[in-house]
Amino acid sequence: MSNARANHLSRRGILAAGGALGLGAVLAACGDDDSESGGSADETKAAESGPWSFKDDRGTTVKLDKIPANIVTFTGVAAALHDYGIEVKGVFGPTETGDGKPDVQAGDMDISKLTILGNEWGQFNIEKYATLAPDVLISTMFDDAGTLWYVPEESKDKILELAPSVGLSVYDRQLPEPLERMLALAESLGADVKAARTVEAKKKFETAAERLRKAAKARPEIKVLAGSASQDIFYVSGSNLSIDLEYFKALGVNLVEPPAKILKASGGWFENLSWENVDKYPADIIIMDDRTATIQPADITEATWKQLPAVKAGQVIGRTPEPILSYAKCTPMLDNLAEAIENAKKVA
Repeated sequence: MSNARANHLSRRGILAAGGALGLGAVLAACGDDDSESGGSADETKAAESGPWSFKDDRGTTVKLDKIPANIVTFTGVAAALHDYGIEVKGVFGPTETGDGKPDVQAGDMDISKLTILGNEWGQFNIEKYATLAPDVLISTMFDDAGTLWYVPEESKDKILELAPSVGLSVYDRQLPEPLERMLALAESLGADVKAARTVEAKKKFETAAERLRKAAKARPEIKVLAGSASQDIFYVSGSNLSIDLEYFKALGVNLVEPPAKILKASGGWFENLSWENVDKYPADIIIMDDRTATIQPADITEATWKQLPAVKAGQVIGRTPEPILSYAKCTPMLDNLAEAIENAKKVA
């Protein structure tokens, strides 16, 4: 997406979309780009006292004298690492709700033990970040330009001067790939990826994926639409860029989505609909964005929404456009959709 178009989108629009928009230019590379060292478990595993390196999804290899101790990450990354036994010092991104509870993207972390550098889009306390003496900064990337998610464009140069950065792509690929990359990163940081809990979690994920595949094959007539709600706009997501929707589609789920020509206006992510036109794409099941920046189904008061066949039939479930990239957290996404398809009435 062009910067010009990005500038015309509200912050809410960016966050509410069933994916994310690329903002800004290519980040300055950190580390040795020419290194042949990869991000695989064998290549990155190191002793606590030994050197550490990890090749990220920008092709940048970060090298340190020892495994990072002072880790600062996007909240969702921290939540995934937490599931693998790796704790971070600081986070940025949605972490705490207005009533002081953990945001959905914080997973199982005890947020009272974290230094929160910014809780909303555009927030990042550089001074507080510096006091953490960070060894590395880690975030996801929603474009192919290397833009680190929730690192503000206007202050990224100052931020990235303080520590090397690692970027994991969640752009235009299927869910298993970033899950594998996060696991490799966790192992490089000291996680025991052969622990029974982790092995079992991966097996459960694979079982859930097969369940969804079978459900989709058994009921190909069931149409699923991915939506997201804001005050004035209902967003209908396309499937070609989001890691969850690309995977659902690959498993055979019948996704209802806008044509490519319309999606092009948002860089391929979504179509904006007024609430008057929310019935444009008939669907049997609606999966709705669960992020706190969006309006949740129970709070939607629009009459046109309430008249949708899927809504009247009670066939609306949550969707997690920014999954916590651990197998344990992603398995329910597959099971919930499989169950919805298995039990859905044909209403569209």
